[in-house]
Amino acid sequence: MSLAIVYSRGRSGIDAPLVTVEVHVTNGLPQLSIVGLPETAVKESKDRVRGAIINSHFEFPIQRITINLAPADLPKEGGRFDLAIALGILAASDQIPKKTLANYECVGELSLSGELRSIVGALPVAIHSRDAKRMLILPTENAAEAALVEQAELLPASSLLEVCAHISGQKSLNTYLPEQLKNKPKTAIDFSDVQGQFHVKRAFEIAATGAHNLIMLGPPGTGKSMLASRLPTIMPELSEQQAQETAAIASISDKGLDIDNWLRPPFRAPHHTASAAALVGGGSNPKPGEISLAHNGTLFLDELPEFDRKVLEVLREPLETGHITISRASRQADFPAKFQLIAAMNPCPCGYQGDPSGRCHCTEEQVAKYRAKISGPLLDRIDMHLEVPRVSHEVLRNGSTEGEESSAKIRSRVVTAQKRAIARCGKVNAALTAVEVKQYCPLSEQGHQILEQAMDQFGLSHRAYHRILKLARTIADLAHSEQIEIPHLSEAIAYRKLDRSK
Repeated sequence: MSLAIVYSRGRSGIDAPLVTVEVHVTNGLPQLSIVGLPETAVKESKDRVRGAIINSHFEFPIQRITINLAPADLPKEGGRFDLAIALGILAASDQIPKKTLANYECVGELSLSGELRSIVGALPVAIHSRDAKRMLILPTENAAEAALVEQAELLPASSLLEVCAHISGQKSLNTYLPEQLKNKPKTAIDFSDVQGQFHVKRAFEIAATGAHNLIMLGPPGTGKSMLASRLPTIMPELSEQQAQETAAIASISDKGLDIDNWLRPPFRAPHHTASAAALVGGGSNPKPGEISLAHNGTLFLDELPEFDRKVLEVLREPLETGHITISRASRQADFPAKFQLIAAMNPCPCGYQGDPSGRCHCTEEQVAKYRAKISGPLLDRIDMHLEVPRVSHEVLRNGSTEGEESSAKIRSRVVTAQKRAIARCGKVNAALTAVEVKQYCPLSEQGHQILEQAMDQFGLSHRAYHRILKLARTIADLAHSEQIEIPHLSEAIAYRKLDRSK
């Protein structure tokens, strides 16, 4: 029977659905046709495969060849199916054995010489291949990335000839044994670089512990961007599951994956000219945007009011749900987007409101119009509103008298407090649901009175009510307190400033 079946993997968001490559060779006029919703790059694979087979010293069948990529309703793209198609043709024409192909999944783009070229998204492919209990044949260049998946059986190859020799039992491919990941290189930045600003560092410590969103308000040059860039240095390392989720997104993006630092929380800082599609993802074949690339990490938006308002509004849903669904006429893609939002803005259009030099001449109307670029619903989803003032000349020259704490010292407190929260409720405090807030964030009668008085006085929303409780829970965890005390609650309320109506 001149029918061969080879297993491969496609791409759909961060998933790698199974694609069964069915190759039928029969008598008739010489022709090669590919069916199963192939896009242009897949249709062109017939020319790459023909060249690769001939240049690998095999015979290309001068017969009618039909290739079906199943399921037929899943769009197929890229050159990732080249290897599977070539093996299917060779097996269907009895040049390599068919019976062993069922044990493997194959991905890889072929050159005309028969060499294997890397593909995008090898890590999701390795995850699904492991779950299907099949060995994965892939290009050598993708082996290190795929090896991040524990217990995945990987057979890297550099050419079609090597793969055929393995299938035929002539010379086996070596199972990939990943090298021990090197210790992460020490970062060149540290919180000790920031002079003074102790209340701001305290706020960042709280934000890192509970994964709370934060916005900074201050004149230019006060260190807002400097502080934000150092947040990852005090955040705990990702768990293996989190790291795999984050790495899978990076793997399918144009950014690629930094294997040496894959356990570090990602930090993304798009420019304020970024479009909505760049931020949330998009395209005819949906790709992840900045919010998904920041999954399990930080999204830093500098000069927040300079972003287009429509661009900022698209952040509201993923801030609540932790994922984004991109719908197009032909397909739909879901991407995780559980990120921590850190934003920075000036107090007024010129940036110098309240400066002792009196250089600010912005009117109240101009200031109100500037701040109104950030909608109330978006601001309501940000837990901490922080003023970042200028530091004195003395502190700038000599540093603070109390000394500057290193990132390592701050991180140790963050890790301890976060472990306390996870042991209690299985998640960081910012992720608590409304039911869990009632369970894990109880207040005394005096605490309820203080919070209700603040809500009435400042016009805070019910969402702000829950966010204050979650923030107070994090502050209590840092203080090693089982209960939320009045000082913890008062500090949490003090961080709600920009959304006050009075």
